[in-house]
Amino acid sequence: MINALLGIKKQMTATYDARGRRVGATIIQIDPSYVTQVKTAGSKDGYEAVQIGMGTRKSVRKPQIGHVKKAGIDKQIRYFKEVKIKKLSGNLNLQTIAEPTLDNIQPGQEIKLDQVFSIGDAVKVSGKSRGRGFQGGVRRHGFHGGPKTHGQSDRHRAPGAIGSGTTPGRVYKGKRMAGHMGSSGASIKNLEVVGLDKIKNLLVVKGGIPGPVNGLVMITKLGKIRGYTPPPEEKAEEETESAESVEAKQESSDQVEESKTEEASKEGEANAS
Repeated sequence: MINALLGIKKQMTATYDARGRRVGATIIQIDPSYVTQVKTAGSKDGYEAVQIGMGTRKSVRKPQIGHVKKAGIDKQIRYFKEVKIKKLSGNLNLQTIAEPTLDNIQPGQEIKLDQVFSIGDAVKVSGKSRGRGFQGGVRRHGFHGGPKTHGQSDRHRAPGAIGSGTTPGRVYKGKRMAGHMGSSGASIKNLEVVGLDKIKNLLVVKGGIPGPVNGLVMITKLGKIRGYTPPPEEKAEEETESAESVEAKQESSDQVEESKTEEASKEGEANAS
């Protein structure tokens, strides 16, 4: 099974951890996805990957319609993303590593939220950061600007010098200056899944994620958070099940003893007669 799905960033909310501390969380809408294409190393593609599609729209270009129909999907898919099948490297904060495979994956297959993610998973969320337009050095790079005294009049937010004189006689590449800010790729790793709603197709992760509201994000499962313990409700259910199993075993042993006693009494009566 693959280890990543597409989602739409919704609003932020708050939740409480095991210690009762209030922490921020983000709600992600993950509608059912479909496998639109499977690439293998032996084909012309030369590598293993799975292309997934999510969402629908009213008007789609003809090449996309034909591509989706080839997979046996009778829907106009809006978003497409490719998930490469490769072994993920280990991480100190994780217990196990989720390795995606091509086992039991066919074009046209529907993939639901609970088939990939569960509470306690560590995920990576990738998206496009919110665009800030053209910004100066103070906001874009955190420059402090010039002093407000000592004869300064218009240098409060100025970047200062950008290079030397004749040597080198130019501005070095990569010099931090004013320019376009945001609207670029961003990823956050090791976010914990703290909530999952299979009916409404909602995934809740701890902390913030890149992108604006209703922005497209990619959620990749990395493994399990180290030291994760199930909530008290799950523990109580497990304890109840274990107690019921113990009672059932005790009842079965009592029934066996009663049957042995009855057989022994019958044998004694037969011998006496």
